[in-house]
Amino acid sequence: MLLSKREQSQIERRLITTLTKACETAKAEIVGFCWLIHEVDYALFPSSLMVVWVFDTHASRSQALACGQDKRMLELTTQALLEAGIHISQVLAHLHFDSEEQCRQANAGDWQQRLARKRFAGS
Repeated sequence: MLLSKREQSQIERRLITTLTKACETAKAEIVGFCWLIHEVDYALFPSSLMVVWVFDTHASRSQALACGQDKRMLELTTQALLEAGIHISQVLAHLHFDSEEQCRQANAGDWQQRLARKRFAGS
């Protein structure tokens, strides 16, 4: 179903609100977590939605995942999507975990370039 610009804007505002809440919760709970971002192509919504959880370092990211914090991030993301009125059956497939350190090393800190590569790589 093709969404109107108005519908896209409404969804975007809801996503920003609910994911910001998830981000603030995670910053208080998960060591090394810094911020998150979402990307979406509304022509392919909701299958194109990607939520990227960003850590300060690769080591922080690895430690959080090793300790099972990915389950908490999945829970926070799922709750945010539900509050935004977005229903996705396999939320985990729409999550990616990354770090500022890896972006600096691989993309000279250019997040737009990094996210575009991940989108086209299908990760």
